[in-house]
Amino acid sequence: MKILYFICAGLSFFALIDLPYGYYTFLRIAITFTAVYGLIKEYSGNIDFWIIALGIIAILFNPIIPIHLGDKSIWRLINIVCGGLFLIKGLKIKQESI
Repeated sequence: MKILYFICAGLSFFALIDLPYGYYTFLRIAITFTAVYGLIKEYSGNIDFWIIALGIIAILFNPIIPIHLGDKSIWRLINIVCGGLFLIKGLKIKQESI
């Protein structure tokens, strides 16, 4: 799980440069998958910060019903925050659990 968080953090930070639209579609799929997978592994009956954060990330990046905010600067900020959250979550995990 730790490696998935680091990969998604890197993908989020890489999305800050102008890339073809196909990359952002791939980014949506990868981040949504990791957020939902992390949400399932994290949920233990209690709702904490990480459950809420991963849920919001999964909703924002879902590829089935995409959210188009229009302004690229908003998505850049979201990518920075999302990448930071994935990086922090990856660093908080003690062992590799894939």
